[in-house]
Amino acid sequence: MLKNRPWFDHYSNIPHSIDYPSVTMYESVMLSATRVPDKIAWDFMGTLCTYEKFAKAICQCADALATLGLKKGDTITISMPTSPQGVICFYAANKLGAVASMIHPLSTEKEIEFYLNLSNSSMALTLDAFYDKFNAAMEKTPCKKLILTRIGDYLSPVKQFGFWLTKGRKIPKVPRDARVSWWDHLMKASFPKQEKAPMEADDTAVILYSGGTTGKPKGILLSNMNFISEGMMVAAWGKLDDTDAILAILPIFHGFGLGVCVNAAFMGGAKSILVPQFTPEIVAKLIRTKQPSVIIGVPTLYAALNKNKDFKKADLACLKASFCGADSLPRVVKEDFEAIVRSRGGNVKLLEGYGLTEAVTAIMAMPMDTYRPNSIGVPFSNMDAKIVRQNTTEEAPLGKDGEICLCGPAVMKGYLNQKEETEKTLKIHADGKTWLHTGDIASQDKEGFFYFKLRQKRMIKSSGMNVYPTQVEDVLYRHPYVADACVIGVPDEEQVERVKAFVVLKKGALPDAATAKDLINYCHKDLIKWSCPRNIEFRESLPTTLVGKVAFKTLEDQELKSLRQKGEYTGDNLR
Repeated sequence: MLKNRPWFDHYSNIPHSIDYPSVTMYESVMLSATRVPDKIAWDFMGTLCTYEKFAKAICQCADALATLGLKKGDTITISMPTSPQGVICFYAANKLGAVASMIHPLSTEKEIEFYLNLSNSSMALTLDAFYDKFNAAMEKTPCKKLILTRIGDYLSPVKQFGFWLTKGRKIPKVPRDARVSWWDHLMKASFPKQEKAPMEADDTAVILYSGGTTGKPKGILLSNMNFISEGMMVAAWGKLDDTDAILAILPIFHGFGLGVCVNAAFMGGAKSILVPQFTPEIVAKLIRTKQPSVIIGVPTLYAALNKNKDFKKADLACLKASFCGADSLPRVVKEDFEAIVRSRGGNVKLLEGYGLTEAVTAIMAMPMDTYRPNSIGVPFSNMDAKIVRQNTTEEAPLGKDGEICLCGPAVMKGYLNQKEETEKTLKIHADGKTWLHTGDIASQDKEGFFYFKLRQKRMIKSSGMNVYPTQVEDVLYRHPYVADACVIGVPDEEQVERVKAFVVLKKGALPDAATAKDLINYCHKDLIKWSCPRNIEFRESLPTTLVGKVAFKTLEDQELKSLRQKGEYTGDNLR
């Protein structure tokens, strides 16, 4: 039990501490399947699956994976949109005691190679449309088996045909490949039955990826308990139970999408409405037709919904809770969303919170019946938080800026193969507890509410996705025209931040629009679109620090000043 914290006064009926069961994620879903076998576990574009059938599919997949050679301690890379295949495989791997490495399905060939090697994956699951990228990447990795699936595998015949007409027929045919197994065959064939592997709640179960302090992707080792505790904390905060339906908009390679929209929903016996592709139109239609009780998304989602005509006409009395994470939430977006919901028969608050992948996802939020302007709320049950003076373990005075440190059951085990970075991030304080140093700057008031100021880590958040500046710069440096480059995040009304590159060209290269376009197109070859620069500004030189490093903070300050002078940025759209 935690000692008294000032934020407990705002908990209402939320428990100060939760008794977390010592189980794996697979076991948690099986408990739900036993308790509510006939309830709908997931809805994928109109295809429904009960908990009983979901449990059988997980076990069938585990049998197939074991026959292919996956065993306890191995790692399987899952590169899928939010879909039944990715979810089923995730829990099947957990049953076998294997680790699931979750990566973006639109990752480039070089990114796939990097992730497969870092995670030491022996097997991977992805869509047939991405065979060519995996085929090329696997040659230089320990991954020797590839499971391919098609989006249409879980669609009705009518929707299968519609997908084939619009997109499916454009997908190149996969050649004969001894390394490839097909999902539809694996889920129908007969294999030796597998017992649950001996796996503990504190064993590593998942690898997610984040930028860390160097700006390069790091593998974050997360345990069963990290996910179990996260799910139960969120459920307690939002009063979620088996009567709820959660709209799973956020992707399963994202801590929020996997930890809350999927795992937390299944732990509670709720329905997860799987959304493989996001557009405001799709989400507005799903809210109107599926009537979810819970929406979880990023600020850009809510900003887009506020402008959508269908959403403004929908019956929103179904909504029980709405949460916003991954980026800072502009106050005007929050107020507009709540006003629209009230006008359409609902009465929910858009609750903003704070979290990071090193603690699965959200670990604090605004209480359901309280609001503090510009605050990210208070910590969840069993999570402790404090502000320390930067570069120390000494607690800062109330109201003073410092680094957010976290302690509790959602905190990661560490970084994969990064002992030094782990030791920099997880530190034992004077109280004997291990604290996660987030690298994020905030303050705390006397009531326990926290106020986010800025990210100390050099990472850009674009449409809720992590963008690692050094990764983008590395690509730019490979271009024959580029002598020097620096990438920053620029405030953007739609994306919260967009990527901008400052480039110094080599002698002879022309600093014109054609060159800028060429550099952007060059980035698109190796980077996901969110990571690619939207704008390129040519400079004769880049500012540097006293030790000769490029002063990216100087460029950020110059950019904000320029935007203010143009009247394009007032500071209200970002904290």
